[in-house]
Amino acid sequence: MNNDGRPDPDALLEKVQRDEAQATRGKLKVFFGACPGVGKTYAMLNAARILRNQGVDVVVGIVETHGRSETAHLLEGLEYLPPKMVNYQGRELREFDLDAALARRPALMLVDELAHSNLAGSRHPKRWQDVEELLAAGIDVYTTVNVQHLESLNDIVGGITGIIVRETLPDRIFEQADDVTLVDLPADELLQRMKEGKVYLPQQAESAIRNFFRKGNLIALRELALRRTADRVDAQMREYRADQSISQVWQAKERLMVCVGPGEDSSRLVRSAARLAASLHADWLAVYVETPKLLRLSEARRDRVFKTLRLAQELGAETTSLSGAELAPTLLGYAQERNVSKLVIGKSSRSMLARLLRPSPADQLASQIDMDVYIVGHDPEQSAHEPAFPTLGLGSAAPTREKQAGYAWAVVACAVTTLATAGLVNVFDLANVIMLYLLVVVLISIRFGRGPGIFASLLSVGAFDFFFVDPRLSFTVADTQYLFTFALMLVVTLVISNLTASLHYQARVARYRERRAEALFEAGKVLSSALTAGQIIREGSSRLAGIFQSQVAILLPDSHDELLHLFESDHGSSFLAELDLGVAQWAYDHQEPAGLGTHTLPANRVLYQPLRAPMRVRGVLAIRPSDPHLIFQPEQQRLLETFASQIALALERVHYVEVAQDALVNMEAERLRNSLLSAISHDLRTPLTGLLGLSAALAARPQDSVGTELVHAIHDQALRINALVINLLDMARLQAGGVTLNKHWQPIEEVIGSALRACSELLVTHQVETHLPRDLPLVAFDAMMIERVLCNLLDNAAKYTPVGTPIVVSAALRGEALKVSVADEGPGLPEGMEERIFDKFTRGERESSRPGVGLGLAICRAIVQAHGGRIRAENRAEGGAIFSFTLPLGTPPEVSAADAETEEI
Repeated sequence: MNNDGRPDPDALLEKVQRDEAQATRGKLKVFFGACPGVGKTYAMLNAARILRNQGVDVVVGIVETHGRSETAHLLEGLEYLPPKMVNYQGRELREFDLDAALARRPALMLVDELAHSNLAGSRHPKRWQDVEELLAAGIDVYTTVNVQHLESLNDIVGGITGIIVRETLPDRIFEQADDVTLVDLPADELLQRMKEGKVYLPQQAESAIRNFFRKGNLIALRELALRRTADRVDAQMREYRADQSISQVWQAKERLMVCVGPGEDSSRLVRSAARLAASLHADWLAVYVETPKLLRLSEARRDRVFKTLRLAQELGAETTSLSGAELAPTLLGYAQERNVSKLVIGKSSRSMLARLLRPSPADQLASQIDMDVYIVGHDPEQSAHEPAFPTLGLGSAAPTREKQAGYAWAVVACAVTTLATAGLVNVFDLANVIMLYLLVVVLISIRFGRGPGIFASLLSVGAFDFFFVDPRLSFTVADTQYLFTFALMLVVTLVISNLTASLHYQARVARYRERRAEALFEAGKVLSSALTAGQIIREGSSRLAGIFQSQVAILLPDSHDELLHLFESDHGSSFLAELDLGVAQWAYDHQEPAGLGTHTLPANRVLYQPLRAPMRVRGVLAIRPSDPHLIFQPEQQRLLETFASQIALALERVHYVEVAQDALVNMEAERLRNSLLSAISHDLRTPLTGLLGLSAALAARPQDSVGTELVHAIHDQALRINALVINLLDMARLQAGGVTLNKHWQPIEEVIGSALRACSELLVTHQVETHLPRDLPLVAFDAMMIERVLCNLLDNAAKYTPVGTPIVVSAALRGEALKVSVADEGPGLPEGMEERIFDKFTRGERESSRPGVGLGLAICRAIVQAHGGRIRAENRAEGGAIFSFTLPLGTPPEVSAADAETEEI
């Protein structure tokens, strides 16, 4: 609430938007328990049977009874969706049939074991993803979950039970559930059920009691389930108080940041941060800082970083990858930029002496920042296998051929330098010889990197001692001062080689990032200058194919939101044959990536990336990389998403440019049309008036039978042309806003009667019925204008319906409006013409032989809209068409006593 006690408008708007999004989405209810056997499935089936008895359409999607007769008995009488049989290693196994469930569309679907992993070949790897699709389709779902299946509690449960549960689901699925019912059972009662064979078979029960189902484990798991449920209830209470504005809401939210790295403890660190963020009700960020040292990680350790970031994203974090020379300053700057209040980092596994010589990132951050720092302990067993320092090299610990050549060149360079200076030692001072060796070290480090540079440093010191220091050709040193010279020379060469190699490596990284920035700049420049969607697709596809060394295709939707293939980078047919339009359509409809490396059909070799623009999804980018690592490194992934966004923005820009051009053309055409209508109608009015007068005068004179017939024919045609001119004039006046309504409170019955009398000659061949209730209220409208509307509708019904068919005029109250309808039993409206029939100069397919220019219904719409009402047309189920318009009721003026007495007199 604001300081003056009024509700916060931003909070109200957010609530309205959230409620609108939930209105069309199905409801998810989770039956939550500490472990198997507490009765989750039993409670779910009981609740479903109660709803079924109340008339709710309940269907069992999949339920695992595990041989429990009590549970199986509850399935009796419930509709069961046939399972999908999947062949797995020569056996036929049952799986939930998602397509059949979507086709059946019940009000409530029962889907047991939410954390279940689907068999290979299914649409989604996890069952909770199937449930998300059901919810998006508006189907309510009942499901079951055990506490050990929550991703953030996975490592805690593993520490308690000694068993790592592989089937997990993100905590956000649990948190987004509309209702969570805790199914609780004391440990002793559960153990008794185990012994009675109500949970597992007797032989299985004995083994389970000795391992997972030990009493201490059950108590600990029960506490976890109770605490997790209590956290959810507390969150619901806070949300309710905020929605109802019961107390002032603290606007500033906690923001937590966790720093992940290549260590094996990273997943433990991320889960701890997720639990802390949930307990603090805080947003949280997962950040990876790529320093020059970490750029040389092995492929396996880089993959571990990517998996950790993906885990953090699944747990609800916002993930990002930063680049910087040092970890602590980069983290500190980003934390200050994002207004982070709490930082989570891992405890260093280095010894105290190593930390004194070189402080760990945790030590540096703790001493430099002014925010709360949470240090998470490491797992001793995992840390024992963790190398003390990251592996140097580009993707492999083994030396590459280039580095092997570098060591050889170090030997050759030192040998050549030694031979070149051996003959000049009497001319050059030894200090100059040292400088030549330093030059060799710098050159080797620049060309071949750190390893060969260090090797050249050692060779240079050894060669200088052996060949140039007395006694020569011996490593013995006569003058002890040279020992200091050797040590100093070795230190200087090592420092130079290390700095040179680091600068060389950072220069390579800078060039790579420069190429990325240049590619984005060039793509942005080209896409911003493209004038058609075809240019955007060709340029975007060709550039993506080159940058990511991939085959690329872009699919755009048609008017029915069905994807069409438009362009591929490779003109061969092999890539086109691999495209799965069903997966692409799913990515387009759900606005989520699918295929390679995602949670939806990850075995697919093609990645389908939706082209999301600010207003809507503009298409799908299909890309098949020659090497998946080229697009799944964090920086490459961001580059791909940026490219996709640029293409989507360009497509949206071109779309709205075309819309604006069409609008300008239509406006200009409308202006010219109105000017022409006004000019023609005024120019025709004068001669038409004379023609009508002359024809009337001729008709009054005595004529023979042929002459009388011709005179009447001339008069009728003049009247018809006059009606067309009147329509043209009225349309021009309505468009120009030159019509002033003369509204009065009056009964609609009188206007309907006058319209029927005016159209009596047109309706002579039809049977007219009126359905007018006696209690219709007075309505404020312009009688002449509404009579014109009714006459046009009656004329339309008489012209386009067979002779002898009835025409029904009716009126009734519809909410806060009076609805007037004209129905016929003619051929009806052509499909798709229900709205366009009211456009100017628009006529149906069956009107070509009828007189008229298509202005009558357009005039009707303009008059009704001027009254604040609406007009519509639709086909009747029993045949024919019905045209209806509404007039707002309003509040009639009160009649005074004097007026009432006058009316009675």
